[in-house]
Amino acid sequence: MEGDLRLENQLCFALYDAARTMAGAYQAALTPLGLTYPQFLVLLVLWEKDGSTVSQLGSRLHLDSGTLSPLLKRLEALGLVERRRESQDGRTVTIRLTKRGAGLESRASSLQGDLRDQLAMSDEELAALHVLAARFCNVARSSPDHPPTA
Repeated sequence: MEGDLRLENQLCFALYDAARTMAGAYQAALTPLGLTYPQFLVLLVLWEKDGSTVSQLGSRLHLDSGTLSPLLKRLEALGLVERRRESQDGRTVTIRLTKRGAGLESRASSLQGDLRDQLAMSDEELAALHVLAARFCNVARSSPDHPPTA
């Protein structure tokens, strides 16, 4: 097998493995809160900007409505968010945190530090990784061959 086709030489696999590893680490930490990793990502956006529309959430998270709607329904069933149709435009649905959903923010904030402490990487390494990952995603999404995500 040529070196170019070896699994360990594939950027796609390294990114896939890193994403799964990160999601798994978060999932273990989120289980006591009763949240999945994708639900946590939705809450992160709402803690930043409560009252976001479904389309705003989809845009921020790069999720389509078919993926996002079940997440929102489950968060609503857990009593963490409320979905409201706008009276002026019934097609627009606004998502608001409940008191319980807003209250999870302080509990979740400690997760970040705990997970960072578990990694044997410096703050500089983690910052560089973050910058490179964000840059990679921005470049890949701006490619004319990249399919739309939201």
